[in-house]
Amino acid sequence: MSKRDNAFEVLIRPHLQPLYRVAYRLTGRREDAEDLIQELLMKLYPRHREIEAIERLRPWLLRVMYCQFIDNHRRHSRSPLHLASDSTTTASDPLEYLAAADGDPEADAEQAAQNRELLTAIARLSEDHRIVLSLHDIEGYTLEEIQTTLDCPIGTLKSRLHRARARLRELLGREERAEAGEAAAETRLRGIQGNV
Repeated sequence: MSKRDNAFEVLIRPHLQPLYRVAYRLTGRREDAEDLIQELLMKLYPRHREIEAIERLRPWLLRVMYCQFIDNHRRHSRSPLHLASDSTTTASDPLEYLAAADGDPEADAEQAAQNRELLTAIARLSEDHRIVLSLHDIEGYTLEEIQTTLDCPIGTLKSRLHRARARLRELLGREERAEAGEAAAETRLRGIQGNV
């Protein structure tokens, strides 16, 4: 490995797992998320000297990846070869195996079912709502960081986040807005983060 390769890897490696989680939430498929990350890395490798000078690298990387995703999405939707993608979860999906760590098979099965239900509901959100909910409630980014990433006003982001949470509750069949319920939902969302 050359010095240049090593310097690039040291610079990027701490950000790969969070970038992959966001890429997965944007694309909805492991293969597409991996492709998006690979495209990002290929695009950035020749510019590694410029990247070293960036003070807050992760939000910047998220922004570049998001722009790449939007460009790919637009290009794909205009393509005459556009095929309907399979929206079902595959058995090799890493989110399929979100089991509880206590070793109780009944609890494991129940937790896995709840996680599948939650992920299915998240996938049914509009793209704008899914992205802001994923970045804020699952990945833990602040609204200011999301504003930088999506280049969107904070007021719009707050509105989208509120509507995304309301729609998610509706999809899960839970109309009640008790704070305890919202806190439990947020805990479940954050629990997904470590399992991707």
